[in-house]
Amino acid sequence: MNDNVLPVYHLLHELDARFDDLMVTIDQAATYYEQQQAATWHFQPFHENTSWLRQALLDMWHQQGQDGRETRNYIALIAADDTLLEKFNAVNRAKAQISELLQRIKQAHPKTLSQAKHRLPQRHPDVDKVLRKGGLARLHLKQCWRHIPIAPAPVSRVRFAWYSSGRSIKKLTVREAEQKLLQLDTGAAHVRIQLRKLAGIPSDEPLAQVQSQAPLMRANLFFTEPLEDGHTRRAMNVALPLIVPNHNQQLPHIKMPPLEPPTQRTRAKRRDEKLEHEAFLPSLRIYRYR
Repeated sequence: MNDNVLPVYHLLHELDARFDDLMVTIDQAATYYEQQQAATWHFQPFHENTSWLRQALLDMWHQQGQDGRETRNYIALIAADDTLLEKFNAVNRAKAQISELLQRIKQAHPKTLSQAKHRLPQRHPDVDKVLRKGGLARLHLKQCWRHIPIAPAPVSRVRFAWYSSGRSIKKLTVREAEQKLLQLDTGAAHVRIQLRKLAGIPSDEPLAQVQSQAPLMRANLFFTEPLEDGHTRRAMNVALPLIVPNHNQQLPHIKMPPLEPPTQRTRAKRRDEKLEHEAFLPSLRIYRYR
């Protein structure tokens, strides 16, 4: 049946069930990890707390005043046997099912997402307890469905490094840019200037809105044996603990990154950069293409 004709309560009931499944898989993975005491490396010193992984995986809500685009990171590395690997994969499968269903709900009943963010934390007492104790806000969907990074094969060493040059680029039409400007204070001189600039370019010219991304940690994995496709290394962004297969419970060699990300860009700008250096509409971070 098409999601557009399904009652809202039907989709929310399915979402409740999938969220319950996620809570179960997290509990199973965390419990096995705590019992096994798998070899672990932490990027920054952690309090001696055997439940740290459980807390990290259950961190799914907005803190008061938090930018909705930001997520909290838990950088660590865990050497996992086959059983623990499968439990982490089960968590990722549950997250993927929630992400897929939320996209369906967003398309069929967009206004229902806000309701889902408030009701889901109540599905699990641990989450609800922390929410009430800390005065935290609604569910953070990005932190809910983000996957645990899992290496596809054993690795001999991992080199962690900050990546601070990331940005998202969204293409806009002149009409869309105009609508965004009109939502600002059109009585302000700088907005009027930008509206005049926009009126002076062709209506079919493509524009780009640029958003700088927060620094993230990237792990460069060096595999013990080449993968089936012949590759011997792979880079992965890591916001949650990186899981590497290891039957002997031994950590690979780890190159430690600086404790803080660089304050300035460390990579040279591409020579084939397609956008102009200066923003065309500074108030909206909108650029013209060269």
